[in-house]
Amino acid sequence: MVDTTHTIRVEVVSAEESIFSGDARFVALPGEAGELGIYPRHTPLITRIKPGSVRIEKADGSEEFVFVAGGVLEVQPNCVTVLSDTAIRGKDLDEEKANESRRAAEEALKNAKSDIDLAKAQSELAVMAAQIAALRKYRQKK
Repeated sequence: MVDTTHTIRVEVVSAEESIFSGDARFVALPGEAGELGIYPRHTPLITRIKPGSVRIEKADGSEEFVFVAGGVLEVQPNCVTVLSDTAIRGKDLDEEKANESRRAAEEALKNAKSDIDLAKAQSELAVMAAQIAALRKYRQKK
């Protein structure tokens, strides 16, 4: 039986699948206004999150990393839910593919013909930069 006074249920879900589901001691992620740290019995909260790493300190003390390309965070006293269109387990991040996508976004930025094209390219570039940073952070922790 899990001690719920010292753990919090964490669900990280992408548009395609559940990426992580389990109990944790602590969760850290990039909130819109800065880094958020969540412990069990946290005050309820709903906020948007920026692209970056979700660090989950699991109940057994090990860590899980998940890259999210932005999304929504809901915190209840006993549950944290992260909803993101794109979420990738740290172990599944591919640096070569991320760098290729970043180069494509940089090229799109140079060739943007309208404000909409420019905004889309800037957004894609920011997501790819965050994914590469998350990958490097994940590798350092291993």
